[in-house]
Amino acid sequence: MKIKIGQKVPNFALQDQNETIITSESLLGKKYILFFYPKDDSPGCTKEACSIRDNYKKIQKEGFEVFGISPDKAAKHRKFIDKYEFQYDLLADPEKETIKQFGLWGPKKFMGKEIIGVYRTTLFVDETGVVNQIIDKVKTKDHGDQILEVLKGFIEV
Repeated sequence: MKIKIGQKVPNFALQDQNETIITSESLLGKKYILFFYPKDDSPGCTKEACSIRDNYKKIQKEGFEVFGISPDKAAKHRKFIDKYEFQYDLLADPEKETIKQFGLWGPKKFMGKEIIGVYRTTLFVDETGVVNQIIDKVKTKDHGDQILEVLKGFIEV
């Protein structure tokens, strides 16, 4: 079942691009954004990740860290980061265990065909590990702006 607003994130422990383990426990006390995406260096995922990169300083200024999660391995993440100069970490979930725990793996339409894959989704998590907001209709080339729109809502409250 897909994770919902108000739920605590499932426990996870994933390698980043440097093979450092990042856990849900280690992120307690921090506000962070998890964006789940299908594949490093594919056209849509590259647009999405670059849009976040281009807005990263503004996102960080609002007190949020950013982590991308995909089924790619740490070494592939490293190449993707180096190629596009991302300032944030990408977490490797090649077994798709964490992606499945969040309920973000399953059937979807891609180019008119039904495939099994990652549901492109972005979660906003508070200091206690609870999901405060979700973007599930990701606009790849404008995703950084979508994130900033959600953050504006947090600030005004």
